[in-house]
Amino acid sequence: MPGQYVTVSTAGEPFQAFVPTALPPDPAIDWSPSLRRRFEKAHLALGRLDSISSLLPDTDIFLYLYVRKEAVLSSMIEGTQSSLSDLLLTEMSAQPGVPVDDVEEVSNYVAALEHGLRRLKEGFPLSVRLFKEMHAILLSGERGSTKQPGELRQSQNWIGGTRPGNAVFVPPPPEKIADALSALEEFIHDHRQETPSVLKAALTHVQFEMIHPFLDGNGRLGRLLITLILMSEKVLQQPLLYLSLYFKTHRQEYYQRLNQVRLTGDWESWLEYFAEAIAQSANNAVLTTKELIARTEQDRAIIQQQGRFSGSLLQIHRILQQRPIVTAAWIKETTGLAAATIQTGLQKLEELNILQELTGKQRDRVYAYGQYLDILNQGNELP
Repeated sequence: MPGQYVTVSTAGEPFQAFVPTALPPDPAIDWSPSLRRRFEKAHLALGRLDSISSLLPDTDIFLYLYVRKEAVLSSMIEGTQSSLSDLLLTEMSAQPGVPVDDVEEVSNYVAALEHGLRRLKEGFPLSVRLFKEMHAILLSGERGSTKQPGELRQSQNWIGGTRPGNAVFVPPPPEKIADALSALEEFIHDHRQETPSVLKAALTHVQFEMIHPFLDGNGRLGRLLITLILMSEKVLQQPLLYLSLYFKTHRQEYYQRLNQVRLTGDWESWLEYFAEAIAQSANNAVLTTKELIARTEQDRAIIQQQGRFSGSLLQIHRILQQRPIVTAAWIKETTGLAAATIQTGLQKLEELNILQELTGKQRDRVYAYGQYLDILNQGNELP
């Protein structure tokens, strides 16, 4: 079985809390032909995605936006009302049209992922200590300040309902968390047996959600762990996979599959769902990358025909590929181009229908690389 229930009492009311059994699953996974085929498709799709990352003309340009797309989608699953455009505007110090806290949560997700990837690159192990560091970043700011950022919870939490006694799910009591996470860390590092990387990511995500070790942010951190495992095990060289789009689109099934593991031990249904999520997400990321490359090459060809303007226009165009929402002031700070050159360039790009001005104002104007942003925004629509 995936775990056992223990009786706990809070404020004199007894309830059942679930303590998951250490991984790997026992009994072992039933690898039906269908499940094997799905995992084969997932591995092939990840291989194609990893291959295309090596063909990118400038990996950093694409990574900047891919990471932010995943951040927006993962936060949407938790109900955050912030778009990719909102995040880009905020990072440029322009005013977003949504609650500041929502944008801050998405920005924190980006910072937490970047911190985790940087630590892995430095040789730091994927560990409980790293989970805490990332959680502290994820919950930094006003909204998360009361949720013990960076600290394992010292009180009982629950999902659904008004108290543990009527909750849909009650994770382990606080005193069980350290041992459960220690066992999960051992599983991640193959202490008992070696586990293939994609399977490890799938199992770890569920186990982390069942442990629910923090007062808040468990869903977002649990999804971050998928990327970190695939990166740490060299399945992906770059974090170009945005699984949260699939999870968001199939949200009801996502929660249903997670719950079925706990309720019936049905790991296989979750693994089928997860493998399909990997395959579709990786294939979509490949298509998105190809569309972005085609868009930029088409626009670059147009710019190169603009005679003496082409040099400065190409500099601005390159900036737009990383930041598809810009201001003249931000471009000046980033490129060092003269203000007059930038204004002429922005006007020229507008005339070429490559840029669109968003504010309608004469001062403090904001420009969008609209067709490029449209490609990135596929699936990012607010619910």
